[in-house]
Amino acid sequence: MKRWRLFFLSGVILFSALIPENSFAHQSPNTLIFLDVSPGRVAMEIQMPVPELELAFGNNISKSPETIIDRFGSQLREYLQNHIHAYVKKEKPWAIEIVSLKMDKGKYIESGIDYWEVIATVILKPQPNEDTRKFMLDYDVIMHQVMNHVALVNIRSDWETGNIDNDNHSEEARVIGWNVRDNIIEPMEINLEKGSRWKGFKNMFVLGTRHIKEGTDHLLFLIVLLLPAMLLINGKQWGKFGGTKYSIARLVKITTAFTIGHSITLLIGALGWLKLPTQPVEILIAFSILVSAIHAIYPIFPGKEMYVAAGFGLIHGLAFATILSNLKLGAGTLALSILGFNMGIEFMQLFIVALIVPWLILLSKTPFYKWFRILLAVLAAIAAMAWIAERSSGSGNIITGITAKIPENGLWFIITVVIISVLGYVFYMFSDKDEKAATLRKVD
Repeated sequence: MKRWRLFFLSGVILFSALIPENSFAHQSPNTLIFLDVSPGRVAMEIQMPVPELELAFGNNISKSPETIIDRFGSQLREYLQNHIHAYVKKEKPWAIEIVSLKMDKGKYIESGIDYWEVIATVILKPQPNEDTRKFMLDYDVIMHQVMNHVALVNIRSDWETGNIDNDNHSEEARVIGWNVRDNIIEPMEINLEKGSRWKGFKNMFVLGTRHIKEGTDHLLFLIVLLLPAMLLINGKQWGKFGGTKYSIARLVKITTAFTIGHSITLLIGALGWLKLPTQPVEILIAFSILVSAIHAIYPIFPGKEMYVAAGFGLIHGLAFATILSNLKLGAGTLALSILGFNMGIEFMQLFIVALIVPWLILLSKTPFYKWFRILLAVLAAIAAMAWIAERSSGSGNIITGITAKIPENGLWFIITVVIISVLGYVFYMFSDKDEKAATLRKVD
């Protein structure tokens, strides 16, 4: 090999190894590999730039790159099978399954030039009695022909250690490339810290609680739907407080119906039985908030709140399922994940409802609740319309920017509700103490 090429290749590998974690996006024509590790399988997402892939694969694939999968899908699968290997013992290679191939188009950050890449999803399955904590990854796609090409490898998620947040990479990129000293491409050792199924389950529970805590739209739908649950119907208007037992019964029915709805589609979606595009699901979630807000002002489906909660719960569950389906888990691990994640969702949901609802019941015993209910419903409707606009157009707006900060100030919202409820109830009671107290005892 010529000396200039050795120096050039060494520089490329050194530069790639120094790329920081927050820059782990396609800015240069390298392959990116993301590993999702779980018991019994390792999922690989491989992002291969088309110009470099063409140098190794041939077939003039850069011509009409959007049709590469249609034209060369079977050949590409065979090519990847021949250049991806994993094993604990070399004589006992793991099973390799090419699950999917798709095309993606983006822009280089520095130049703004468009690029195409092939994205492959590959599943590695160990031999019996072998696990996924320590193995060798023997990978030379593209680089077996293009010696200055490198693959940057990142552990994106590791179920057994609780690193299951796909938005955060667990470590900086490691590099697979030519060893210029020995003139070979060395297999990479994947050696992970000891994990356990309990740790993975526990972190799925935490992920579920965090998803609700940070999921303003999910909580807002339920809270706004609960706003009129304590009230009787007076013709075509919301009437007075219906009593504590009446209120609790309706609150339990609505919350349970929502739980059943989203649990069904969480299971179905996570198992891959039903897949819908993310955008319409997110738009429908925002629409569900708008409907519940209108209902809180004017009863459009009185007495049927539990059916509405169950119906829209099905939509919310599809959004929950996206998180689990992205982990590409095996059947047993997926079952534990669904259980832990759903338990976390229910725990946080009930916890927040338990913090807020008693104060809503207290305030609903007074005339002030009407204005509080309408104000909160109007604000929810505005937020819902802003989300619909954002999720339809892909462009943010001032209102969605404000709502994004709500989880950070959730405690202050609860404190505000408590203060308003207590002050409203005390003021109402002392405005005509004897008469109001007698009326409230009669209602309860």
